[in-house]
This record gives sequence, structure tokens and C-alpha cells, in this order.
Amino acid sequence: MEFIYYFGEVFTFWSFSLLLLGTIFGLILGATPGLSPTMAVALAIPFTFKLEPAQGLILLGALYTSTVAGGAVSAILLKIPGAPANIATTLDGHAMAQKGEGARALQVSFLASLFGGVIGVLLLIFLTPILAQWALAFGPSESFWVAILGVTIIGTLGGGSVVKGLLAGCIGLWLSTIGFDDILGTQRFIFHSSLSGGINIIAALIGLFAIPQVISMFAKGRQTQDMEVIDVKPHSLFKSVREVFSSVRALGIGTTVGSIIGLIPGVGGQIAGLVAYDQSKNFSPDRKRFGKGHPEGVIAAESANNAMVGPSLVPLLTLSIPGSPTAAVLLGGLIIHGIFPGPNIFRDYPAVVWPFINSMLIGQVLMCIFGLAIAGYAARIARVPPHIMAAIVLTLAIFGSYSVQTSMNDVYVMMILGVGMYFLERYGYSAAPLVLGLILGPIAEGNFVEGSMIANAQNGVATYFLMGTLNLVLILMVVASISYSVWLELRSSKTGLPS
Repeated sequence: MEFIYYFGEVFTFWSFSLLLLGTIFGLILGATPGLSPTMAVALAIPFTFKLEPAQGLILLGALYTSTVAGGAVSAILLKIPGAPANIATTLDGHAMAQKGEGARALQVSFLASLFGGVIGVLLLIFLTPILAQWALAFGPSESFWVAILGVTIIGTLGGGSVVKGLLAGCIGLWLSTIGFDDILGTQRFIFHSSLSGGINIIAALIGLFAIPQVISMFAKGRQTQDMEVIDVKPHSLFKSVREVFSSVRALGIGTTVGSIIGLIPGVGGQIAGLVAYDQSKNFSPDRKRFGKGHPEGVIAAESANNAMVGPSLVPLLTLSIPGSPTAAVLLGGLIIHGIFPGPNIFRDYPAVVWPFINSMLIGQVLMCIFGLAIAGYAARIARVPPHIMAAIVLTLAIFGSYSVQTSMNDVYVMMILGVGMYFLERYGYSAAPLVLGLILGPIAEGNFVEGSMIANAQNGVATYFLMGTLNLVLILMVVASISYSVWLELRSSKTGLPS
């Protein structure tokens, strides 16, 4: 097969050197709050101008895969997702770090990322023609229902009351409407000029997850002179390997969900991780352990957001439709090097495309090796006293928010959201459903408006959104998800147990 024939191209000196370089820097950039995979790939594109097309794409592919996995480092140790794809990882990963299991959490994270990432790239290699046709079936109506399905799981992400989870999600949906309407161009809830561009998701992520932590750490510093320092327990890598690959349910759910969502253009890894986490929690007999430091939560989230990487390139390479924001930046990298995606890309550019895909497969292994090598050392961050850690995290939060658009407005928004989230958390609300609402709002709204325009020129809105096999399947899933959330709330109110 052609992909085997071009496998050796990856191991030439310059290609393999770029693969190593991209993997190492990707892990570092991914672990830095505010530097998302999309930004990392965009920043690297100018450095590929003088490289051969295959070599340039190998560098970009390595950055893509490793930044997604590297984002788990700050998510686990600092409770700041390195990228939107790592939101779900914070829910159990940081709880493990607080119990002194930071090294264990990082080990299972990178091993789960390896498994999900390899499966995702293998799907890209072997099933591209079939999956491309399936991805083409998702129009605005189907993408709208996928976003609504994501909204329905909001209630179970809060770790407590379903009602509070839904309320937090509604706040996120409202925040997503601030700014100018992308389609109609109208102003909405622009109370100050700093909100004219809407709320940047990276700044919001940092504020909602980091600032409450900073305030809590500063509060601890004022309350006691003897700083509580988290103990870091060493953990056997062999035990982590056995733990990950014995968690068949979490790995299977994460990889399956990530692969499917990666195929849907425009959805992205953040939804894959959260949906996989939610479904893994629902099907687990130990669901009460989720949110309190359960390794299966980390395994499901990280296997999903890395399994998404390979399939997200299927619609990109075969249909010129990016499956994620980072894939959209990669499209620009392809075109810059004279590679025009389409159904015949494997026939017209085999010497470029196959080394690129093969390098992503090898890059998953390198990412895991380097990630495991630094896991024990990185986990020692948890030993830093709270008042020093608070200052470091606050500095990273300001730098990360400002660097996205080099705008102080993002810093102000980040701080305001963070302070607001601190008070919400004191009343039992969680940041995860709020962020999910913020992410899903534009996806649901944009696809609904676009679908309505198409429907008005055809058989009407009701027929367009409610008819069709795929629409009906997704609607049934939405109904089932809502019913499950209601059942959880009723059960918890009767038994007095947390849902």
C-alpha cells in the first residue's frame, strides 16, 4: 500500500528532526495557558515557507498532535486547560493532583492520548473514502442537533445539582451572544467597547478556570502561616499502563466519541472531550467517583480529544472542509505549499500527503514518550506553596489572555469572568457547563440561522430540521439525554444523594 511505501520518508534526517522538534515544542506550547493548538500551528506556518511541502506539513502535524496532548499538563496541575479540548480533563485530573497523584494523572493522560491518537490516525489512513462520504452527510441541521445534544449534557457536568449545571450552561449560552451577530451583523449586549468583539474563548477559559484558583490560593495564604504544600506521590509507569488499558469502557467511549465528532466539520475537540467524559460517567458503575479524582475521567477525555485529530483531517483532505479550527489553519498551510485538497489529493500529491499522515502516527508515539518522561518532574509543580503558585498562575493567566489578540480588553474580560466564577463556585456552580454553553452557543446559533435560510428556500424550517434519518437519530439522542438528566435530578431529590 502507498502509505507503507512512503513510511520511510518520515525517517529521513530533516523530516525526523522536524518531527522531534514539533513534538517537543508542541508539548511545551500546549502546556502554556492561552497557547491553543490552533495558535501554535498558525505561529509555525511562516517557518515552513522555506521547507519542502512534506517537511513543512510534518512540522505542522507534529505541533497539532502534541499541543492537544500537552494541554493536559496545565489542566491537571493548575486546573487551567491548555486548550479548549482539555476542559474535561480538569474535572478529575486536577482533583487527582490535589491528592498527590499528579504524576499518575499525567501518565494515564499521555497513555490515553496515545491510544486515542493512534486509532484516530489509523481511521484517517484506512477509512478516508468511506468516512468522507459520511462527513458530507452533516449539513447545518445535523450540526445544529449535535450542538443541542452537547447542550443537553450540560446538567450532568456540574458534579452536583443538575439544575445548577443547566443554569451555569444558560449563563454560558448568554455570554456567547455578546458582540456582533456573525450573520446579520447586529449588536448584542455590548455594554462596553471591550465587548464589541465578543468574548474570546481562550480568555474566558483562563478566567473561568484560573482566576477562582488564584483567589482561593491567595485566601489560603492570608489565613495561615504554615502553607499547605501538596505531596507528590511517585507512581509506577507499569501500573499506569495496566490501569489505562484495563479501562476498556473509558478508552472505548472516548475513542469512539472523539472519532465521530472529529468527522463533523466545525465541532472540535472541546465537545469531544466533554461528551466522552459525560458518557463515560453515565455508563460507569463508579459514577460517584467522577469529579473527585477518578482516572477514568482523564482517560475518557484525553483519548477523545486525541482521537478527534485524525478524523478531523478527513473532510479537510478529501472535501476541503476543515473538521476543526486547527484543521482550518492546516488548510492554509496546505494551500501555501501548493497542495489543493480534494477527492484526488492522494492520487495527485502522494509524496506529500502520505509522509504527512505517517508522521502524525509516529508523532503520537513520540508525544507519549516525551510526555511520560516529563510527567514526574512536571507533577512537582504541585509542591510549590500556594502564595507563590498563585502569583505564577496569575502571571500566566494575564500573559495567556493578552497574547491571544494582543489586547488588554481580553485581560479585563478574563478577570471579570474569573471573579464572577469564584462567587458562583461558592454557591455550588461549576465552570465546565458554563464553558460548554459558551462554546456551543455560536455553533448552534450559526447552524440554525444558516439552516433556516436554506429551509425557507425549500420545504420550510420544520421539514428541514425534523426530517431525515440522521436528524431523527440525533433528536432521539437529545430526548434521551434530557430524560436521563431529569431522572438523575429526581433520583437525587428523593434519595438526598448527589446526582
